Amino acid sequence: MTNFRHLTWMLIAAFGLVFSTVQSHAQKRPDADEPGLVADDAYELQPQYRKQVVYYRTNEAPGTIIVVTAERHLYLVQGNGRAIRYGIGVGREGFQWQGLVNITRKAEWPDWTPPPEMIARQPYLPRFMAGGPGNPLGARAMYLGTTVYRIHGTNRPDTIGTAVSSGCFRLVNADVADLYERVPVGTKVVIRQKPEL
Repeated sequence: MTNFRHLTWMLIAAFGLVFSTVQSHAQKRPDADEPGLVADDAYELQPQYRKQVVYYRTNEAPGTIIVVTAERHLYLVQGNGRAIRYGIGVGREGFQWQGLVNITRKAEWPDWTPPPEMIARQPYLPRFMAGGPGNPLGARAMYLGTTVYRIHGTNRPDTIGTAVSSGCFRLVNADVADLYERVPVGTKVVIRQKPEL
């Protein structure tokens, strides 16, 4: 009987240890941000998230960026019923938003200073990280209005098509560099939860 009790307590302790480790890991990495990780440039996006010119009906003027969170796509309106479509990663549950903003600043290989509210949620994050290949903001960043949100690159190309960020929109580095060259400061950005009907 003593051996049975001992075995039962060992199993309960082992289960508790595994459960707490899983919980701890889940709490540590809600954003899938990995400071210091260098992006795998050989990573291949799924076909629906690769940059391509598509037919796209909208009343927005050419040069406007339209983000459709539900689709995991960002559109750069070209006019004549066409747009350049990029695959993106979006905010996780509770961090998705919509609205109308403008690009207020652009930066190449931007430094990263996580905002205080992000540090409060994820205290393990660095308080500052210089720009470069291991920076979670990736190769380029376009800052959105007066918000803490950005359209930026990523060192985690595997997060494109997913909802894991704190509200920013991620593109692979090649795509964000392409978009960066095409849009000036002042560009109108429309963020929608669902596609226009």
